[in-house]
Amino acid sequence: MLLLVNPFSSSVTARTRVVIRKALAGDHDVELVETSRRNHATQLARGAAAEGVDAVVCLGGDGTVNETANGLAGSSTALGVLPGGSTNVFARTIGLPNDPIEATALLLEAMEARSIRRIGLGVVNGRYYTFHVGIGYDAALVEQVERRSGLKRWAGHPLFMYAGLSTWFKHYDTRHPHFTVSFPDGDRVHDGYFTIAANTNPYTFVGSRPFDIAPEATLDNGLSVVTVRSLRADRLVRIMAKALRGDGSLRRDRHVHARTDVAAATIEAIDGRPFPYQVDGDFLGEIERLELRHEPAAMDLLLPVDFAG
Repeated sequence: MLLLVNPFSSSVTARTRVVIRKALAGDHDVELVETSRRNHATQLARGAAAEGVDAVVCLGGDGTVNETANGLAGSSTALGVLPGGSTNVFARTIGLPNDPIEATALLLEAMEARSIRRIGLGVVNGRYYTFHVGIGYDAALVEQVERRSGLKRWAGHPLFMYAGLSTWFKHYDTRHPHFTVSFPDGDRVHDGYFTIAANTNPYTFVGSRPFDIAPEATLDNGLSVVTVRSLRADRLVRIMAKALRGDGSLRRDRHVHARTDVAAATIEAIDGRPFPYQVDGDFLGEIERLELRHEPAAMDLLLPVDFAG
Protein backbone atom coordinates (compact mmCIF):
# COMPACT_ATOMS: atom_id res chain seq x y z
CA MET A 1 0.00 0.00 0.00
CA LEU A 2 0.92 3.65 -0.34
CA LEU A 3 0.75 5.75 2.84
CA LEU A 4 0.15 9.24 1.52
CA VAL A 5 0.81 11.96 4.15
CA ASN A 6 0.13 15.68 4.09
CA PRO A 7 2.76 16.98 6.57
CA PHE A 8 1.04 20.38 6.71
CA SER A 9 -2.30 19.05 7.97
CA SER A 10 -3.37 20.23 11.41
CA SER A 11 -3.04 16.96 13.34
CA VAL A 12 -0.07 15.40 11.54
CA THR A 13 3.15 15.20 13.53
CA ALA A 14 6.46 13.39 13.01
CA ARG A 15 5.55 10.95 15.80
CA THR A 16 2.15 10.24 14.25
CA ARG A 17 3.74 9.40 10.90
CA VAL A 18 6.25 7.01 12.50
CA VAL A 19 3.69 5.21 14.68
CA ILE A 20 1.17 4.77 11.85
CA ARG A 21 3.73 3.56 9.34
CA LYS A 22 5.07 1.03 11.84
CA ALA A 23 1.56 -0.24 12.59
CA LEU A 24 0.64 -0.61 8.91
CA ALA A 25 3.96 -2.24 8.04
CA GLY A 26 3.37 -5.09 10.50
CA ASP A 27 1.43 -7.10 7.92
CA HIS A 28 1.64 -4.97 4.76
CA ASP A 29 4.22 -3.69 2.30
CA VAL A 30 4.08 0.07 2.91
CA GLU A 31 5.64 2.97 1.03
CA LEU A 32 5.32 6.42 2.64
CA VAL A 33 5.17 9.54 0.47
CA GLU A 34 4.55 13.14 1.58
CA THR A 35 2.65 15.71 -0.44
CA SER A 36 4.28 19.06 -1.12
CA ARG A 37 1.78 21.13 -3.13
CA ARG A 38 -1.86 21.40 -4.17
CA ASN A 39 -3.09 18.43 -6.25
CA HIS A 40 0.10 16.48 -5.48
CA ALA A 41 -1.99 13.83 -3.70
CA THR A 42 -4.05 13.33 -6.87
CA GLN A 43 -0.91 12.70 -8.91
CA LEU A 44 0.53 10.29 -6.36
CA ALA A 45 -2.72 8.35 -5.96
CA ARG A 46 -3.25 8.11 -9.74
CA GLY A 47 0.27 6.77 -10.15
CA ALA A 48 -0.28 4.20 -7.39
CA ALA A 49 -3.51 3.02 -9.02
CA ALA A 50 -1.77 2.69 -12.39
CA GLU A 51 0.88 0.49 -10.74
CA GLY A 52 -1.79 -1.78 -9.23
CA VAL A 53 -1.28 -0.82 -5.59
CA ASP A 54 -4.01 -2.45 -3.46
CA ALA A 55 -4.76 0.59 -1.29
CA VAL A 56 -3.77 4.20 -0.80
CA VAL A 57 -4.05 5.27 2.83
CA CYS A 58 -4.42 9.03 3.17
CA LEU A 59 -3.27 10.76 6.38
CA GLY A 60 -4.42 14.36 6.11
CA GLY A 61 -7.40 16.67 6.23
CA ASP A 62 -10.51 16.62 4.07
CA GLY A 63 -8.77 18.49 1.25
CA THR A 64 -6.09 15.80 1.01
CA VAL A 65 -8.76 13.08 1.08
CA ASN A 66 -10.52 14.86 -1.80
CA GLU A 67 -7.35 15.01 -3.87
CA THR A 68 -6.61 11.34 -3.20
CA ALA A 69 -10.14 10.33 -4.19
CA ASN A 70 -9.72 12.21 -7.47
CA GLY A 71 -6.65 10.10 -8.19
CA LEU A 72 -8.38 6.80 -7.36
CA ALA A 73 -11.88 7.24 -8.81
CA GLY A 74 -12.56 4.73 -11.57
CA SER A 75 -9.72 2.41 -10.48
CA SER A 76 -9.70 -0.78 -8.40
CA THR A 77 -7.31 0.68 -5.79
CA ALA A 78 -9.10 1.24 -2.48
CA LEU A 79 -8.96 4.46 -0.45
CA GLY A 80 -8.17 4.24 3.25
CA VAL A 81 -8.71 7.38 5.33
CA LEU A 82 -6.90 8.47 8.49
CA PRO A 83 -7.90 11.79 10.13
CA GLY A 84 -5.10 14.36 10.05
CA GLY A 85 -6.93 17.68 9.71
CA SER A 86 -8.82 20.00 12.04
CA THR A 87 -12.36 18.67 11.48
CA ASN A 88 -11.97 15.46 9.44
CA VAL A 89 -15.57 15.39 8.25
CA PHE A 90 -15.28 12.42 5.89
CA ALA A 91 -13.25 10.23 8.25
CA ARG A 92 -15.72 10.81 11.08
CA THR A 93 -18.69 10.33 8.74
CA ILE A 94 -17.55 6.78 7.94
CA GLY A 95 -17.24 5.95 11.63
CA LEU A 96 -13.56 6.58 12.36
CA PRO A 97 -12.42 8.23 15.62
CA ASN A 98 -10.87 11.67 15.32
CA ASP A 99 -7.52 10.41 16.61
CA PRO A 100 -5.35 9.10 13.72
CA ILE A 101 -3.62 6.40 15.76
CA GLU A 102 -6.92 5.05 17.09
CA ALA A 103 -8.30 5.19 13.55
CA THR A 104 -5.32 3.15 12.31
CA ALA A 105 -6.39 0.20 14.49
CA LEU A 106 -9.85 0.23 12.84
CA LEU A 107 -8.31 0.57 9.39
CA LEU A 108 -6.10 -2.47 9.99
CA GLU A 109 -9.17 -4.41 11.12
CA ALA A 110 -10.98 -3.37 7.93
CA MET A 111 -8.03 -4.53 5.81
CA GLU A 112 -7.95 -7.89 7.57
CA ALA A 113 -11.69 -8.37 7.00
CA ARG A 114 -11.54 -6.89 3.47
CA SER A 115 -14.28 -4.46 4.50
CA ILE A 116 -14.39 -2.61 1.17
CA ARG A 117 -17.41 -0.98 -0.46
CA ARG A 118 -17.74 0.53 -3.93
CA ILE A 119 -19.22 3.97 -3.19
CA GLY A 120 -20.70 6.82 -5.19
CA LEU A 121 -19.08 10.24 -5.41
CA GLY A 122 -20.30 13.69 -6.28
CA VAL A 123 -18.87 15.48 -9.30
CA VAL A 124 -18.71 19.25 -9.77
CA ASN A 125 -17.42 20.62 -13.09
CA GLY A 126 -15.49 17.39 -13.60
CA ARG A 127 -13.97 17.22 -10.10
CA TYR A 128 -14.95 14.41 -7.72
CA TYR A 129 -15.90 15.12 -4.13
CA THR A 130 -16.50 12.87 -1.14
CA PHE A 131 -18.92 14.72 1.14
CA HIS A 132 -20.11 18.10 -0.16
CA VAL A 133 -19.82 21.15 -2.36
CA GLY A 134 -20.65 24.45 -0.66
CA ILE A 135 -21.88 27.35 -2.80
CA GLY A 136 -22.38 30.98 -1.79
CA TYR A 137 -22.20 32.05 1.85
CA ASP A 138 -20.66 28.76 2.98
CA ALA A 139 -17.80 29.10 0.48
CA ALA A 140 -17.24 32.75 1.41
CA LEU A 141 -16.87 31.62 5.03
CA VAL A 142 -14.32 28.96 4.03
CA GLU A 143 -12.37 31.61 2.12
CA GLN A 144 -12.12 33.72 5.29
CA VAL A 145 -10.86 30.71 7.24
CA GLU A 146 -8.21 29.99 4.61
CA ARG A 147 -7.01 33.59 4.81
CA ARG A 148 -6.12 32.76 8.42
CA SER A 149 -4.79 29.27 7.73
CA GLY A 150 -1.92 29.77 10.19
CA LEU A 151 -4.48 29.91 13.01
CA LYS A 152 -6.46 26.88 11.86
CA ARG A 153 -4.24 24.33 13.60
CA TRP A 154 -4.66 26.10 16.94
CA ALA A 155 -8.00 27.91 16.83
CA GLY A 156 -10.21 25.22 15.23
CA HIS A 157 -13.94 25.76 15.75
CA PRO A 158 -13.63 29.26 17.30
CA LEU A 159 -11.97 30.39 14.06
CA PHE A 160 -14.90 29.04 12.02
CA MET A 161 -17.37 30.83 14.31
CA TYR A 162 -15.47 34.10 13.96
CA ALA A 163 -15.25 33.65 10.19
CA GLY A 164 -18.99 32.97 10.02
CA LEU A 165 -19.84 36.24 11.73
CA SER A 166 -17.20 38.21 9.83
CA THR A 167 -18.45 36.84 6.51
CA TRP A 168 -22.08 37.64 7.30
CA PHE A 169 -21.31 41.23 8.35
CA LYS A 170 -18.56 42.20 5.88
CA HIS A 171 -17.71 39.68 3.17
CA TYR A 172 -20.94 38.46 1.58
CA ASP A 173 -24.04 40.22 0.27
CA THR A 174 -26.85 38.90 2.50
CA ARG A 175 -29.59 41.08 0.95
CA HIS A 176 -29.67 39.87 -2.66
CA PRO A 177 -29.76 36.32 -4.08
CA HIS A 178 -26.61 35.18 -5.89
CA PHE A 179 -27.58 32.20 -8.08
CA THR A 180 -30.30 29.90 -9.39
CA VAL A 181 -30.46 26.11 -8.92
CA SER A 182 -32.02 24.02 -11.71
CA PHE A 183 -32.89 20.31 -11.84
CA PRO A 184 -33.49 18.09 -14.90
CA ASP A 185 -37.20 17.72 -14.10
CA GLY A 186 -37.77 21.48 -14.44
CA ASP A 187 -37.74 22.30 -10.71
CA ARG A 188 -35.89 25.59 -10.21
CA VAL A 189 -34.83 27.79 -7.30
CA HIS A 190 -34.60 31.44 -8.37
CA ASP A 191 -33.18 32.97 -5.17
CA GLY A 192 -30.18 31.01 -3.89
CA TYR A 193 -27.95 32.49 -1.20
CA PHE A 194 -26.31 29.32 0.07
CA THR A 195 -26.43 25.77 -1.33
CA ILE A 196 -24.97 22.49 -0.13
CA ALA A 197 -24.82 19.56 -2.57
CA ALA A 198 -24.15 16.70 -0.17
CA ASN A 199 -22.86 13.23 -1.00
CA THR A 200 -22.93 12.22 2.70
CA ASN A 201 -24.22 13.49 6.02
CA PRO A 202 -23.39 15.36 8.24
CA TYR A 203 -22.39 18.61 6.59
CA THR A 204 -19.75 19.15 9.31
CA PHE A 205 -19.21 18.65 13.04
CA VAL A 206 -19.51 21.26 15.78
CA GLY A 207 -17.20 19.73 18.36
CA SER A 208 -18.49 16.17 18.65
CA ARG A 209 -21.97 17.10 17.44
CA PRO A 210 -22.99 16.48 13.81
CA PHE A 211 -24.45 19.39 11.83
CA ASP A 212 -27.17 17.63 9.85
CA ILE A 213 -28.20 19.58 6.78
CA ALA A 214 -29.08 16.47 4.72
CA PRO A 215 -29.78 13.37 6.88
CA GLU A 216 -30.89 11.41 3.78
CA ALA A 217 -27.47 11.67 2.07
CA THR A 218 -25.56 8.38 2.13
CA LEU A 219 -22.72 6.76 0.21
CA ASP A 220 -25.23 4.65 -1.73
CA ASN A 221 -27.76 7.14 -3.12
CA GLY A 222 -27.72 10.36 -5.14
CA LEU A 223 -26.90 13.85 -3.95
CA SER A 224 -28.96 15.86 -1.47
CA VAL A 225 -29.17 19.48 -2.62
CA VAL A 226 -30.22 21.96 0.06
CA THR A 227 -30.61 25.66 -0.78
CA VAL A 228 -31.09 28.43 1.78
CA ARG A 229 -33.24 31.18 0.26
CA SER A 230 -32.67 33.94 2.83
CA LEU A 231 -29.78 35.06 5.01
CA ARG A 232 -31.77 37.40 7.21
CA ALA A 233 -30.29 36.98 10.69
CA ASP A 234 -33.36 35.58 12.46
CA ARG A 235 -34.06 33.12 9.64
CA LEU A 236 -30.44 31.95 9.47
CA VAL A 237 -30.32 31.34 13.24
CA ARG A 238 -33.55 29.32 13.01
CA ILE A 239 -32.19 27.26 10.11
CA MET A 240 -28.94 26.54 11.97
CA ALA A 241 -30.86 25.47 15.08
CA LYS A 242 -32.93 23.02 13.01
CA ALA A 243 -29.76 21.59 11.44
CA LEU A 244 -28.20 21.06 14.86
CA ARG A 245 -31.35 19.26 16.06
CA GLY A 246 -31.04 16.84 13.14
CA ASP A 247 -34.73 15.90 13.30
CA GLY A 248 -35.58 16.58 9.65
CA SER A 249 -37.39 19.86 10.41
CA LEU A 250 -34.91 21.81 8.28
CA ARG A 251 -36.53 20.45 5.12
CA ARG A 252 -39.87 21.93 6.16
CA ASP A 253 -38.58 25.47 6.66
CA ARG A 254 -40.20 27.79 4.10
CA HIS A 255 -36.86 29.49 3.40
CA VAL A 256 -35.16 26.19 2.54
CA HIS A 257 -35.49 24.19 -0.69
CA ALA A 258 -34.34 20.57 -0.39
CA ARG A 259 -34.12 17.69 -2.87
CA THR A 260 -32.85 14.16 -2.20
CA ASP A 261 -31.37 11.43 -4.40
CA VAL A 262 -30.47 13.98 -7.07
CA ALA A 263 -28.65 12.75 -10.19
CA ALA A 264 -27.76 16.21 -11.55
CA ALA A 265 -28.24 19.95 -10.97
CA THR A 266 -26.99 23.22 -12.44
CA ILE A 267 -26.03 26.36 -10.50
CA GLU A 268 -25.98 29.62 -12.48
CA ALA A 269 -25.04 33.13 -11.45
CA ILE A 270 -27.71 35.83 -11.41
CA ASP A 271 -26.91 38.74 -13.76
CA GLY A 272 -23.51 37.22 -14.54
CA ARG A 273 -22.11 37.97 -11.05
CA PRO A 274 -19.72 35.14 -10.05
CA PHE A 275 -20.38 33.32 -6.79
CA PRO A 276 -17.87 31.55 -4.51
CA TYR A 277 -17.70 27.79 -4.08
CA GLN A 278 -15.73 25.25 -2.08
CA VAL A 279 -15.23 21.50 -2.50
CA ASP A 280 -14.79 19.23 0.54
CA GLY A 281 -13.68 22.24 2.59
CA ASP A 282 -11.24 23.75 0.06
CA PHE A 283 -12.10 27.17 -1.38
CA LEU A 284 -11.77 27.09 -5.17
CA GLY A 285 -12.64 30.68 -6.12
CA GLU A 286 -15.60 32.31 -7.86
CA ILE A 287 -17.48 31.05 -10.90
CA GLU A 288 -20.61 31.73 -12.95
CA ARG A 289 -21.81 28.16 -13.52
CA LEU A 290 -21.48 24.77 -11.83
CA GLU A 291 -22.60 21.43 -13.23
CA LEU A 292 -23.27 18.90 -10.47
CA ARG A 293 -23.88 15.18 -10.87
CA HIS A 294 -23.71 11.96 -8.90
CA GLU A 295 -21.51 9.10 -10.13
CA PRO A 296 -22.53 5.75 -8.63
CA ALA A 297 -19.94 3.06 -7.84
CA ALA A 298 -17.05 5.42 -8.49
CA MET A 299 -14.43 4.24 -5.97
CA ASP A 300 -13.51 1.46 -3.53
CA LEU A 301 -13.40 2.61 0.10
CA LEU A 302 -12.04 0.81 3.18
CA LEU A 303 -14.71 1.05 5.89
CA PRO A 304 -14.71 0.14 9.59
CA VAL A 305 -16.09 -3.37 9.99
CA ASP A 306 -19.12 -2.20 11.99
CA PHE A 307 -19.97 0.78 9.71
CA ALA A 308 -23.61 0.56 8.65
CA GLY A 309 -24.16 3.92 6.96
